Amino acid sequence: MSNSYEKFQKRRLISSYFSVILSIFLVLFLLGSLGMFVINAEKISNTFKENIPMTIFFKDAISDEDLEKLQVEIQTQDYLKDVTFVHKDSAAEEHQKTLGENFVHFLGYNPLQHSFDIHLHGAYVQKDSIKNIELTFKENPLVEDVIYDQELVSLVNDNVERVTSWVLIISAAFALISMLLINSSLRLSVYSNRFIIKTMQMVGATKSFIRRPFILRSINLGLIGSVLAAIAVLLLTYYVDKQLPTLELMSDYRALGIVIAGIFIVGIIITWISTYFATQRFLNLKSDDLY
Repeated sequence: MSNSYEKFQKRRLISSYFSVILSIFLVLFLLGSLGMFVINAEKISNTFKENIPMTIFFKDAISDEDLEKLQVEIQTQDYLKDVTFVHKDSAAEEHQKTLGENFVHFLGYNPLQHSFDIHLHGAYVQKDSIKNIELTFKENPLVEDVIYDQELVSLVNDNVERVTSWVLIISAAFALISMLLINSSLRLSVYSNRFIIKTMQMVGATKSFIRRPFILRSINLGLIGSVLAAIAVLLLTYYVDKQLPTLELMSDYRALGIVIAGIFIVGIIITWISTYFATQRFLNLKSDDLY
């Protein structure tokens, strides 16, 4: 009879440990994933911004020499990510493929213009900065027009700020939920040992002495959950890096180090605090209240 009861208690204890590890893993994985997003938010937003092209159209009177000089001048600017010269004949061929008709033959001439397709660094794809760059180009007498998607620039910037704000709010909410969830799991684990706690207290053991093994055990469970969460975050980062190689997430060792270290630190702190208050509750209970 006692043997079967011991087996039952052992299974219950293992189940309790498993639930604690699972809770810690899930919470830290979510927090770690959100942390990776927050740290790389600027890089992610710049990736989208740098894909917004600005096209500079030139007047027909411009010479090849002037085009080369302008290209060299543009390439020296801090705001430039890359520049591509598009000959008007090449542009006509692309339009013909899109339209499915030879409009040059129909019109008798090529109405298109030479142009530069440029991409700016993300920091300059802001409403004011990109407007100043546009005005600078338009001051050049050889420039016919400058075109870019102004609505898309505003939309990207607004959405990036909105998403970043929501992620921070969600991260704070998850941090609170994690405390409650892990605290609940650890309290169940400590609850199963409440009689041992009270017995040790009755024979003269101090509160810190009684509390120590529970805290150390919880920290060990927290470390196991942290290791699993760190591995899961690395796998997720590797997958995203493969899908979006321009972000170079796996090569950003500083961001990875901060997130992984944060996972372990949060895992240890949460388990330590939760176990401290869980054991403190039972240490302060009277014997009659244990049942």
